[in-house]
Amino acid sequence: MRAELESGFEAFVVAVSDRLFRTAYAITRDHQFAEDAVQAALASAYSRWGRVSRTDHPEAYVRRMVVNEVLGWRRRRASSERPVGEPPDRVGDASHEDRIVETDAVWSALRQLPPRQRAVVVLRYYEHLSESEIADALGIRPGTVKSQCSAALAHLRRLLEPASAAKGHQA
Repeated sequence: MRAELESGFEAFVVAVSDRLFRTAYAITRDHQFAEDAVQAALASAYSRWGRVSRTDHPEAYVRRMVVNEVLGWRRRRASSERPVGEPPDRVGDASHEDRIVETDAVWSALRQLPPRQRAVVVLRYYEHLSESEIADALGIRPGTVKSQCSAALAHLRRLLEPASAAKGHQA
Protein backbone atom coordinates (compact mmCIF):
# COMPACT_ATOMS: atom_id res chain seq x y z
CA MET A 1 0.00 0.00 0.00
CA ARG A 2 2.81 2.42 0.89
CA ALA A 3 4.58 1.68 -2.40
CA GLU A 4 1.36 2.48 -4.28
CA LEU A 5 1.05 5.83 -2.52
CA GLU A 6 4.67 6.67 -3.24
CA SER A 7 4.42 5.77 -6.92
CA GLY A 8 1.19 7.78 -7.15
CA PHE A 9 2.90 10.77 -5.57
CA GLU A 10 5.89 10.46 -7.90
CA ALA A 11 3.57 10.40 -10.93
CA PHE A 12 1.72 13.41 -9.55
CA VAL A 13 4.96 15.37 -9.07
CA VAL A 14 6.10 14.59 -12.61
CA ALA A 15 2.73 15.65 -14.01
CA VAL A 16 2.26 18.95 -12.13
CA SER A 17 5.57 20.28 -10.84
CA ASP A 18 6.26 22.43 -13.93
CA ARG A 19 2.82 24.06 -13.71
CA LEU A 20 3.21 24.62 -9.97
CA PHE A 21 6.62 26.21 -10.55
CA ARG A 22 5.26 28.50 -13.28
CA THR A 23 2.52 29.68 -10.93
CA ALA A 24 4.95 30.32 -8.08
CA TYR A 25 7.42 32.05 -10.41
CA ALA A 26 4.72 34.22 -11.95
CA ILE A 27 3.75 35.43 -8.48
CA THR A 28 7.29 35.88 -7.12
CA ARG A 29 9.40 36.55 -10.26
CA ASP A 30 12.21 34.89 -8.29
CA HIS A 31 13.41 31.53 -9.61
CA GLN A 32 14.92 30.28 -6.35
CA PHE A 33 12.02 31.48 -4.23
CA ALA A 34 9.52 29.78 -6.57
CA GLU A 35 11.47 26.51 -6.42
CA ASP A 36 11.57 26.69 -2.61
CA ALA A 37 7.84 27.32 -2.38
CA VAL A 38 7.02 24.39 -4.67
CA GLN A 39 9.45 22.13 -2.81
CA ALA A 40 7.95 23.05 0.57
CA ALA A 41 4.40 22.52 -0.68
CA LEU A 42 5.28 19.17 -2.26
CA ALA A 43 7.04 18.04 0.93
CA SER A 44 3.96 18.95 2.90
CA ALA A 45 1.69 17.22 0.37
CA TYR A 46 3.86 14.09 0.53
CA SER A 47 3.47 13.86 4.30
CA ARG A 48 -0.32 13.69 3.86
CA TRP A 49 -0.52 12.24 0.37
CA GLY A 50 -3.10 9.64 1.36
CA ARG A 51 -5.58 12.41 2.16
CA VAL A 52 -4.49 14.79 -0.63
CA SER A 53 -4.76 12.11 -3.32
CA ARG A 54 -8.38 11.41 -2.33
CA THR A 55 -9.49 15.01 -2.93
CA ASP A 56 -11.47 15.83 -6.07
CA HIS A 57 -8.61 17.90 -7.49
CA PRO A 58 -5.20 17.12 -5.94
CA GLU A 59 -3.45 19.61 -8.23
CA ALA A 60 -5.73 22.44 -7.11
CA TYR A 61 -5.16 21.43 -3.49
CA VAL A 62 -1.38 21.50 -3.88
CA ARG A 63 -1.52 24.71 -5.95
CA ARG A 64 -3.25 26.33 -2.99
CA MET A 65 -0.44 25.04 -0.77
CA VAL A 66 2.13 26.61 -3.13
CA VAL A 67 0.30 29.96 -3.16
CA ASN A 68 0.04 29.86 0.65
CA GLU A 69 3.79 29.17 0.86
CA VAL A 70 4.53 32.11 -1.43
CA LEU A 71 2.21 34.48 0.42
CA GLY A 72 3.54 33.36 3.81
CA TRP A 73 7.15 33.78 2.75
CA ARG A 74 6.39 37.15 1.16
CA ARG A 75 5.13 38.41 4.51
CA ARG A 76 8.25 37.12 6.27
CA ARG A 77 10.60 38.48 3.56
CA ALA A 78 8.91 41.86 3.10
CA SER A 79 11.64 43.71 4.97
CA SER A 80 14.41 42.22 2.84
CA GLU A 81 12.98 43.07 -0.58
CA ARG A 82 15.01 45.40 -2.76
CA PRO A 83 13.43 47.74 -5.30
CA VAL A 84 14.55 47.48 -8.91
CA GLY A 85 15.09 50.31 -11.35
CA GLU A 86 12.74 51.15 -14.15
CA PRO A 87 13.69 49.98 -17.63
CA PRO A 88 14.88 52.78 -19.92
CA ASP A 89 12.38 54.48 -22.23
CA ARG A 90 12.58 53.55 -25.89
CA VAL A 91 11.85 55.65 -28.96
CA GLY A 92 10.60 54.29 -32.29
CA ASP A 93 8.64 51.30 -33.49
CA ALA A 94 7.89 48.36 -31.24
CA SER A 95 10.90 46.18 -31.93
CA HIS A 96 11.63 42.89 -30.23
CA GLU A 97 13.63 44.79 -27.63
CA ASP A 98 10.75 47.20 -27.05
CA ARG A 99 8.36 44.31 -26.46
CA ILE A 100 10.80 42.83 -23.96
CA VAL A 101 11.03 46.17 -22.15
CA GLU A 102 7.23 46.46 -22.11
CA THR A 103 6.89 42.92 -20.76
CA ASP A 104 9.48 43.72 -18.11
CA ALA A 105 7.57 46.88 -17.19
CA VAL A 106 4.39 44.85 -16.70
CA TRP A 107 6.19 42.31 -14.49
CA SER A 108 7.83 45.15 -12.55
CA ALA A 109 4.42 46.74 -11.99
CA LEU A 110 2.99 43.35 -11.00
CA ARG A 111 5.71 43.01 -8.35
CA GLN A 112 4.47 46.26 -6.79
CA LEU A 113 1.02 44.81 -6.10
CA PRO A 114 0.23 43.43 -2.66
CA PRO A 115 0.88 39.65 -2.61
CA ARG A 116 -2.79 38.60 -2.61
CA GLN A 117 -3.65 40.90 -5.53
CA ARG A 118 -0.59 39.63 -7.39
CA ALA A 119 -1.69 36.04 -6.78
CA VAL A 120 -5.21 36.79 -8.07
CA VAL A 121 -3.88 38.41 -11.26
CA VAL A 122 -1.39 35.62 -11.92
CA LEU A 123 -3.93 32.88 -11.33
CA ARG A 124 -6.55 34.64 -13.48
CA TYR A 125 -4.53 35.91 -16.43
CA TYR A 126 -1.42 33.73 -16.41
CA GLU A 127 -2.87 30.41 -15.25
CA HIS A 128 -6.34 31.12 -16.77
CA LEU A 129 -8.23 29.90 -13.70
CA SER A 130 -11.87 30.82 -13.14
CA GLU A 131 -12.94 33.05 -10.28
CA SER A 132 -14.22 30.04 -8.34
CA GLU A 133 -10.95 28.14 -8.88
CA ILE A 134 -8.99 31.16 -7.67
CA ALA A 135 -11.28 31.49 -4.65
CA ASP A 136 -10.63 27.83 -3.83
CA ALA A 137 -6.89 28.20 -4.34
CA LEU A 138 -6.65 31.24 -2.07
CA GLY A 139 -9.32 30.28 0.44
CA ILE A 140 -11.41 33.39 -0.23
CA ARG A 141 -14.87 34.08 -1.66
CA PRO A 142 -15.44 34.60 -5.40
CA GLY A 143 -16.61 38.15 -4.67
CA THR A 144 -13.28 38.84 -2.98
CA VAL A 145 -11.51 37.51 -6.07
CA LYS A 146 -13.47 40.00 -8.20
CA SER A 147 -12.73 42.96 -5.93
CA GLN A 148 -9.04 42.02 -5.54
CA CYS A 149 -8.70 41.62 -9.32
CA SER A 150 -10.45 44.92 -9.97
CA ALA A 151 -8.24 46.75 -7.46
CA ALA A 152 -5.12 45.08 -8.88
CA LEU A 153 -5.96 46.02 -12.48
CA ALA A 154 -6.69 49.62 -11.46
CA HIS A 155 -3.35 49.75 -9.64
CA LEU A 156 -1.54 48.27 -12.65
CA ARG A 157 -3.17 50.84 -14.95
CA ARG A 158 -1.95 53.66 -12.71
CA LEU A 159 1.56 52.20 -12.56
CA LEU A 160 1.78 51.59 -16.31
CA GLU A 161 -0.01 54.74 -17.47
CA PRO A 162 3.00 57.08 -17.07
CA ALA A 163 5.11 54.76 -19.23
CA SER A 164 2.53 54.64 -22.04
CA ALA A 165 1.84 58.41 -21.78
CA ALA A 166 5.57 59.17 -21.98
CA LYS A 167 5.91 56.87 -24.97
CA GLY A 168 3.05 58.71 -26.73
CA HIS A 169 4.72 62.10 -26.18
CA GLN A 170 8.04 60.87 -27.62
CA ALA A 171 6.58 59.56 -30.89
